[in-house]
Amino acid sequence: MFYRFRMFIGLLCLGASCFAQPKAEIESSRSQNRLAREVRHELVTLPYYGVFDNLLYRVDGDKVTLMGQVTMPALKRDAERAVKSIEGVSSVDDQIEVLPLSPSDDRIRQAVYTVVYSDPGLMKYSIQAVPPIHIIVKNGNVSLEGVVANEADKDVAGIRAKTVGGVFSVMNNLRVEKVG
Repeated sequence: MFYRFRMFIGLLCLGASCFAQPKAEIESSRSQNRLAREVRHELVTLPYYGVFDNLLYRVDGDKVTLMGQVTMPALKRDAERAVKSIEGVSSVDDQIEVLPLSPSDDRIRQAVYTVVYSDPGLMKYSIQAVPPIHIIVKNGNVSLEGVVANEADKDVAGIRAKTVGGVFSVMNNLRVEKVG
């Protein structure tokens, strides 16, 4: 029986070559993973990066695309500069949006922060160096970005954000962390 199974796999793959990845492909994948880790490290350690900013990136070979939203133009410049300085990055496409200045949006940011991070079930997220629930406010519209441990935390954060006065809409884009 084992022989037949092995023979069948051999016919499908035309030998063991179907299991082997070309060496260049493996090295390229490792290089891309290294770049992705370095880009993430550079972004999360920016001095003015906080809970009201959302920095995202995509690595394609040696090219990095920056995306997301920030409250300060200096953070956009700092992010691009930091990523450009990484060895192996040939170009950076900076698509980060600088959110408009608005006292109303600032008030909403603070209020949403207070109601979300003061919830007993969500307080655990507030003690992290970079809190994982990011609160993006643009023209009274709130977007929750980041990663939480479970679906219940995601739901609670969305419900709490909706209780803030002056908020037009809440988009709950929180992702649930995959375990394993």
